Amino acid sequence: MTGPATTRPTRLRTRARRLAATGLAVAALAVPAGCGLGTAGGYVPDATLAGPLEGVSLDGAEIAVGSKNFSENILLGKIVLILMKAAGAEVTDLTNIPGSNSARQAQVQGEIDAMWEYTGTAWISYLGEDEPIQGTEEQYDAVAERDLAENDLRWLPPTPANNTYGFAMTAQSAERLGITKLSQIQDIPVDERTFCVESEFENRPDGLPGMLETYDIPRGQAQGTPDDNIGLYQTGAIYEATAQGECTFGEVFTTDGRILALDLTVLEDDRQYFPNYNISLVVGDRLLQDQPGIEELVDPVAAELTDEVLLGLNAEIDVEGREASDVAEDWLREEGFIA
Repeated sequence: MTGPATTRPTRLRTRARRLAATGLAVAALAVPAGCGLGTAGGYVPDATLAGPLEGVSLDGAEIAVGSKNFSENILLGKIVLILMKAAGAEVTDLTNIPGSNSARQAQVQGEIDAMWEYTGTAWISYLGEDEPIQGTEEQYDAVAERDLAENDLRWLPPTPANNTYGFAMTAQSAERLGITKLSQIQDIPVDERTFCVESEFENRPDGLPGMLETYDIPRGQAQGTPDDNIGLYQTGAIYEATAQGECTFGEVFTTDGRILALDLTVLEDDRQYFPNYNISLVVGDRLLQDQPGIEELVDPVAAELTDEVLLGLNAEIDVEGREASDVAEDWLREEGFIA
């Protein structure tokens, strides 16, 4: 292997470790302060329900709303907190819990009453399935049925948005290498097959190992993807690192606003490796039976959450640096859900 082929991946891993230790400004925007099951350190604005939600009541309900610790999930948690508070519920803000598994365990154990979840994550990571189900509706139905039967958790109707995983690269690199699909990565030189990923994605069942195998560039092999070609980054740092050329391919969420802001190109998942990740509010079955107004409150809002809407809202947080609560409140007002 030539000099550049060996030194560039080594620099990648060194740079990744340094960024993970020091953090980037964009990472700080993506992961606000707070951890564990304490509050997110933000606030829940006061509002009055309007439009199709006018008259919905959750009077007397006590509801703890959680989220994972990335911008979109925090934003969605804030949307529900604002709506439930406006409907008369006493709400507890438990958004911004580090790690999908920690947040999930908190809900299964009853510490969280309501949280937005992703169908693909639940199917693969929580329910232990190896293969995703093709088709948005089919995947949702399978997850909803299993989770209700096994954990007494009910999935409300999903959003149109599908925030699946993907890999993005700069438009310049895509043009230079002549690729638009993940299957074409195997055709480029090994030293160009460099990846920026987060630690959870590196090991999760629907993450990097399976993707590399599916696309015939297995990890740890000289002609596949050598270990030194993989750098571990904080979630928010990946986008900037990819845009700056620290790696060729960066792990992204496909509804993340930084994709547009940094002019990144998402490669087509032409072998359909990544599952559908449609988003649903997951609520304890007993709470939903006691407070059926929750579904009446959430369904009209969820129906408006498309890929395009979330790209824009996420960009306001991650690119413009706005607070998730403010973004959630403004959007709900603009859509006529609150006054």
